[in-house]
Amino acid sequence: MADLKMTLIDHLEEFRRRMIVSFATILIAAAFCYSYAYRILRILTKPAGKITLVYLSPLEPFMVKFKIAIWAGVFLAMPILIYETLAFVAPALKNKEKKYVYPTIFLLCVLFVSGVVFGYNYIMPVGISWLFSQAGGMLKANLTASMYINFAALFLFAFGISFETPLVILLLVKLGVFTPKSLRENWRIAYMIILVFSAIATPDWSPVTMGIMALPMIILFELSVLLSRII
Repeated sequence: MADLKMTLIDHLEEFRRRMIVSFATILIAAAFCYSYAYRILRILTKPAGKITLVYLSPLEPFMVKFKIAIWAGVFLAMPILIYETLAFVAPALKNKEKKYVYPTIFLLCVLFVSGVVFGYNYIMPVGISWLFSQAGGMLKANLTASMYINFAALFLFAFGISFETPLVILLLVKLGVFTPKSLRENWRIAYMIILVFSAIATPDWSPVTMGIMALPMIILFELSVLLSRII
């Protein structure tokens, strides 16, 4: 019983240490990005076309820069966050499974960046254009910087996470958690999870932007099932 308690304490201490490293990395990255906040904002507003963002309180310009810095810090620190997460669970893996940790970290980072780039270049402009079109010429856009940053950052972050679906599924199949047959038999559950995730991750909750986000995830899921059969 004493050994079990010590093991649990060790796990909690390891979890605490890795959380501290993760938050410290985000803060350091955010401090670096703070000076480039408005450059990042120009990049974020590009998919929306020529828009002018406004603020509603004297404090908001500072909060906008702070929010941009934090979000940028999270994106910039993603490799460390992924590493700390996998390093925490690595001791529970078998020796033959541990050799996949470092390649997995690299591939997860590549897929995350690919998802962000894809969402920024191809999905975000379409989604914003559709949302603006709903005004029908009767409403004038008066977007606050804070709300737009929330929309853009959450949208891109969700796309980055969604593009990691194939690798996560392949790893779960490789570890024996799922089989290609069970994935195929439970495709309805998988689709429902994707739709729920898309609804939560879509800032405006509109069916079009939710569908735009869900469609690539469904394609990636089907690709994952096919690859798991082949591998």
